[in-house]
Amino acid sequence: MIMEARERIKDSIVRTPLVRLNVDDAPASIFLKLENLQPTSSFKVRGVCNALALSGRALSKGVYTVSAGNMAQALAWQAKEIGIPCSVIVPDNAPGTKVQGIKRYGARIIPLGFDQVWEVVKNHRYDPLEREGWNFIHPFADARMIAGNGTLGFELLEDIPDLDSIVVPFGGGGLSAGIAIAVKSQNPGVRVYACEPETAAPLAASYSKGSAQHIDRIPSFVDGIGGKSVVPEMWKLVRSLLEGSIVVSLRETAAALRLILERNRVLAEGAGAASVAAALTGKAGWKGGLHRFGRQHRPREIGHHPPWRSPIDMINAKAVTCT
Repeated sequence: MIMEARERIKDSIVRTPLVRLNVDDAPASIFLKLENLQPTSSFKVRGVCNALALSGRALSKGVYTVSAGNMAQALAWQAKEIGIPCSVIVPDNAPGTKVQGIKRYGARIIPLGFDQVWEVVKNHRYDPLEREGWNFIHPFADARMIAGNGTLGFELLEDIPDLDSIVVPFGGGGLSAGIAIAVKSQNPGVRVYACEPETAAPLAASYSKGSAQHIDRIPSFVDGIGGKSVVPEMWKLVRSLLEGSIVVSLRETAAALRLILERNRVLAEGAGAASVAAALTGKAGWKGGLHRFGRQHRPREIGHHPPWRSPIDMINAKAVTCT
């Protein structure tokens, strides 16, 4: 499914570069997958292009989604490209830059409070638009989106065949699931970790309790990831695919944001910087250097790790973050 998606979307997306993070004292060789170079500055175009290509006649009435900005921009962009109407439901506190991006592509914007937005996410529908015949594209809990996102995983292995670990920002799970499915089909030994901000880490809580959890979310500048809960269908999918969730502080994320800009001249958003912050903690289970967070360890929220075993192992470890 992911290989077919790759062929299907190849003319619509950018095969983004993988660049080394310019930090000498990192716990491993860390690379940045620059998905901010996609047409709408995020990986979401991969899933959107695949989903719309497979939707056929269902698109005639128009499409809609729910998003803080990245999915909304990607859907609005592709809808404009193929000439169909698009509506997007956004939190009423969505960043102005993302809202302007949505407007640039001509989509209709429906602002709602975050609780209402999350109901749409959980229920896969917004009744007023359903009554009008609009076709809903879920931002992450959709096999077509997951397959499109997974194309990124094949690119990672082509660029670094001996990759050790991948750290992926976790919003709903569509990106981490897609990458993990693709990568593990080629190399089951690669570890895939989620990362979340301390202010909204439902996946870490879910691993800790062993079931999908609801948490009290605190809004922050890391607006692209971190929901109120892990939706049950995504928990069933990711719980065995991922090694766990690395939780980072807002201070660590802000420091990573500055680091990427200063060292690599890359301007990332909070969600992308969170994955770099997570990699820099050294908790992503490098094969030789750090504790291996194996399947036998429950709960799997990443917290403490033992000291380095060997400087050689540390130097040879390779990790990718999705920015």
